[in-house]
Amino acid sequence: MSKTIIEKIWEAHEVRQLPGGASVLFIDRHLIHEVTSPQAFDGLRKRGVGLFRKERITATVDHNVPTVNQHLPIRDALSRKQVDTLIKNCEDHGIELYGLGHQRQGIVHVIGPEIGATQPGLTMVCGDSHTSTHGAFGAIAFGIGTSQVEQVMATQCLLLPRPKTMRVEVNGSLSPGVSAKDVILYIIAQLGAEGGSGYFVEFAGTTFEAMSMEERMTVCNMSIEMGARGGLVAPDETTFAYLKGRPMAPQGEAWDRAVAYWKTLPTDAEATYDAKHIFSAEDIAPMVTFGTSPDTGVPVTGSVPETGSDKARKYMGFAGGTPMQETKADYVFIGSCTNSRLEDLRAAAEIIRGRKKAEHVTAWVVPGSVAVMEQAKAEGLAEVFEAAGFEFREPGCSACLAMNDDKIPAGALCVSTSNRNFEGRQGPGSRTVLASPITAAATALKGYIEDPRKYLPEPELVA
Repeated sequence: MSKTIIEKIWEAHEVRQLPGGASVLFIDRHLIHEVTSPQAFDGLRKRGVGLFRKERITATVDHNVPTVNQHLPIRDALSRKQVDTLIKNCEDHGIELYGLGHQRQGIVHVIGPEIGATQPGLTMVCGDSHTSTHGAFGAIAFGIGTSQVEQVMATQCLLLPRPKTMRVEVNGSLSPGVSAKDVILYIIAQLGAEGGSGYFVEFAGTTFEAMSMEERMTVCNMSIEMGARGGLVAPDETTFAYLKGRPMAPQGEAWDRAVAYWKTLPTDAEATYDAKHIFSAEDIAPMVTFGTSPDTGVPVTGSVPETGSDKARKYMGFAGGTPMQETKADYVFIGSCTNSRLEDLRAAAEIIRGRKKAEHVTAWVVPGSVAVMEQAKAEGLAEVFEAAGFEFREPGCSACLAMNDDKIPAGALCVSTSNRNFEGRQGPGSRTVLASPITAAATALKGYIEDPRKYLPEPELVA
């Protein structure tokens, strides 16, 4: 019987089927951080239960950490308590922690792929909705609640309904200046914030096949913003090349066996999906959002729609019909688990190189991990940002969410490479416009939302 990649992975991990369609699903890799794990550890203690498979846990600190002076004690009392609690829980249970000062510390969805913990065919969970990022490798990866974090710690399994399957296909070549972030913002705008509700999504087609792993991670990261349980891209030679030689990836003969298995995962030709959508890459332009939901995307050259949520427009301070490029930016944030990887920083730096940000804009660049930070410094990217007036900071979730020192002030508008633009997401009363790294970079230079294509180098003429 022909099967989709989603069905293949799910069935390989299904310990038991229960009446009504629910599954007991085995979990290969459990990612934890300081925000959603304390209650789960407390629950284990109260029940006198230990960790069932501690070797399957990867732990880091990211949400609450400061991105300036990480060598100093954390000033915020709640943030310090959460980080200290994770440190103690990891010490008590013998879990290696990638804490502040560790060479592998970073955002959980950045470091998993970096160290090779993320692999095709796995089931992966974390108490964080953007766990879907890891689906870029052909894994079933999704966020879970705190009670489920405890369940995985105690049993290495979860009780879950089997998801429906959706195929989102994009074909063709992206135009210059159009990035993976624009692709997913476009898809979400077309399907809506609930368009993927109840589904696990496979992203397929020539556009995704041509993407790098970091670009695929951006797409899968935001699959949750269309209501999907998660999203994935089938593994291929690009996947294998990225993983080969990473610390937790198989080595030697084990690598050859792993690749042979991974090659069996892609969806069979005759497999069917519960839903299917097809788009053309040529229809996608650089995108920005105008509202308080990720599905409010419009081309950067477009205008705020005349129709839609008056509440969202009022909160954002936008009048219907206003061109997006007339929107003044107060802050620019390049970072988050969506767009803080090396390719994101390289792309933004090429827009910024040799230029200066607008005087009124506060611009932060926050790498997703220590590895990204060190490589960005080695390549001179940090110098490019700093010369342009940007602050190049230390790794963490930063201004993606208001859980650390990096908050956007009330009323200020931030053009952000993160994944959510809800009211107050980046700080109480703050306003967020989602964009790609190069659109954010161009905006910082102009001081207003800007089309990044204006800053691209002229194509070389072929004789």
